[in-house]
Amino acid sequence: MGLTFIKSATASGSPAVISFVDGTSDVVFDNTYNEYQFHFVNIHAGTDSDAFGFQVNSTNDAGGGYDTSPITSTFFKAEHNEAGAGGALTYTTSGDQAQGTAYQRLTYDMEIATDEAFSGVLTLYDPSSTTYVKHFTATGNYVHHSGKYSQNIFVAGYINDYQYAIDEINFKMESGNIDAGTIYMYGVS
Repeated sequence: MGLTFIKSATASGSPAVISFVDGTSDVVFDNTYNEYQFHFVNIHAGTDSDAFGFQVNSTNDAGGGYDTSPITSTFFKAEHNEAGAGGALTYTTSGDQAQGTAYQRLTYDMEIATDEAFSGVLTLYDPSSTTYVKHFTATGNYVHHSGKYSQNIFVAGYINDYQYAIDEINFKMESGNIDAGTIYMYGVS
C-alpha cells in the first residue's frame, strides 16, 4: 500500500468547516484512487464538550448542503482515565446512524484544554463507484470532556449513495469552530 499526498488544510483560530472538493484547490477526489485517507493531526475544538465529524456530497448533490447522503454506522470506544480507573469498551448509540443524514461523529465530547486534541485516520473506500455503497472506517484518540478519559474510537459504516460518486467531503464540529489542527488527504494505491 502506498500513500500519495493530495492536499492538507490547517485550522488556526476559527474555521467552521474544512472541505475537500474534487477539482478545486488541487484536490483529486475521483476515480484516480479506489481508496482515500484523511489523517487528522491535533484537531482542537473551539467549544468544550464538542464533537468532530464528517459528511459528504455526491455528484448528484455537488455544492449542496452536506445534508442528503444517508449514513449507516457504528461507534464504539475503549477508554481509560488519568486516575487509573474506569477502563471500559463501550458501544455508543448516540454516535451511530441508521440512514441518517447528520454529520457522522468521529469524536464525542472533546476536552478543550490547550494540550488536548483529536488525532486519527478516516478511510473512504471506492467513493467514485456508481454501483455500490461507499464503506468507511475510522479510528483515533482524544481526551473526553468528563473525567479526563483517553478514548480510542472505532467508527465504521457506509454511505448509501450507491448510484452516485462521492467527490466532496466536509469536516466540522457539531457546534463552534475548529480551533486548530491539520487534515491531510491521501490517495491509496
